Amino acid sequence: MEIERKFLVGEIPYSLDSLAYHDIEQAYLCVAPVVRVRKQDENYYLTYKGSGMMAREEYNLPLDKESYQHLLKKADGKIISKRRYLIPIENNLTVELDVFYGDLAPLILAEIEFETEEQANNFTPLDWFTEDVTFDKRFFNSYLSKLDLKTIF
Repeated sequence: MEIERKFLVGEIPYSLDSLAYHDIEQAYLCVAPVVRVRKQDENYYLTYKGSGMMAREEYNLPLDKESYQHLLKKADGKIISKRRYLIPIENNLTVELDVFYGDLAPLILAEIEFETEEQANNFTPLDWFTEDVTFDKRFFNSYLSKLDLKTIF
C-alpha cells in the first residue's frame, strides 16, 4: 500500500547540490489502471498502481534493461524525466522533491510517503509547500504524461 501526499512548492529552502537524489525516467503503458515502466538510476521496474488518490495498492516488479527499453517503446504519452531529491524531515519522514525536465519543466512537486492514512491526514505541510495537490489527478505522473503544463496552470 502506497500512502502519500503531494504538494506544489514555492522557494526551496535547501541547497539541492548537497542532497541525495535519483535520476528517474518513466512512461505509462496504461493509466487506468496505472501500469508504468521506470528507470531509476541503473535499476528498472514495472509498476502497477491500483485506484485511489492518497492511498492505493502499488506493486513493483524488477525488469532488466532490455525489457525496460522494449516496453518503453510501447508507452502512451510522453516519457517523464525528473530528478528526485531526498530531504529528511522530522518523524523519520522524507520529502521526495521531484524536479521535472523537458516538457514538464519547470514543474516541481514534493511527495511524502506515510505508514498510515492517519499519519498522512495529521501531517502539517511545510512552510515552503504552496498547495496540497494530493487529490488533484492532474498532478499524478500518469496524467502528466498526457498533458501539457499550459493546460494545468
